[in-house]
Amino acid sequence: MQIIPAIDLLEGHCVRLHQGDYGQVTRFSDDPVAQALEWQRQGAERLHLVDLDGAKTGQPLNDQAIRAITAALEIPVQLGGGVRSVNRAEELLALGIERVILGTVAVEQPALVLQLAERHPGRILVGIDANKGQVATRGWLEQSSVAATELAASFEGSGVAAIISTDIATDGTLAGPNLEALRSMAAASSIPVIASGGIGDLADLLSLLPLEPLGVAAVIVGRALYDGTVNLAEALQAIGPARLQDPAIAQGQSRPC
Repeated sequence: MQIIPAIDLLEGHCVRLHQGDYGQVTRFSDDPVAQALEWQRQGAERLHLVDLDGAKTGQPLNDQAIRAITAALEIPVQLGGGVRSVNRAEELLALGIERVILGTVAVEQPALVLQLAERHPGRILVGIDANKGQVATRGWLEQSSVAATELAASFEGSGVAAIISTDIATDGTLAGPNLEALRSMAAASSIPVIASGGIGDLADLLSLLPLEPLGVAAVIVGRALYDGTVNLAEALQAIGPARLQDPAIAQGQSRPC
């Protein structure tokens, strides 16, 4: 299972929100490039970027930082937040972003997701952010009536590379992942699932391993890394041996991301 460290950008700074609330912001670093390089140094194989300004306003306010991060890193970068047009998605791909995450438009303009997935195989992800099972959009500021599992199922066979499943209630809380929600999301389609939200310590990461054969292929970790309750290098070392102790995983029954 891949562990993907997250950097959330707000006005060019590395921050975390509590349960997606822009009124509860903790700033961790004023140098996102240095932070990205530190995660790479500790062994990260991929970086997860969120443009919080883009998610909230739809405007590309953090492109300078995004350019600098992608230029500095050797590992691939995936990015979401405010990507609501074909032009914006392709602009980010041209900047060096390996995979673009589409969230709001997956609900409002699903045809756009299908178009991009066809034009850029393996480079389009769908971000499904759920509050009590229902999808939230526009930086989690609006609540839809769409069920998260139904949205996931609607992209079956579309060429979408993965679904990032975020549980808003646990995001930024360190309270542990919503395992039942992840299990339901993995069952909804054959598209690999990337878990996001609630990771507080190594035990939380290990709790996801039984879901790997079901299709939960990776996990995004944010606040726990910044708070120090998870050490990335140690977690990467621990996941491998623990993974091999699970018979289903050891037999290669998991789906690649």
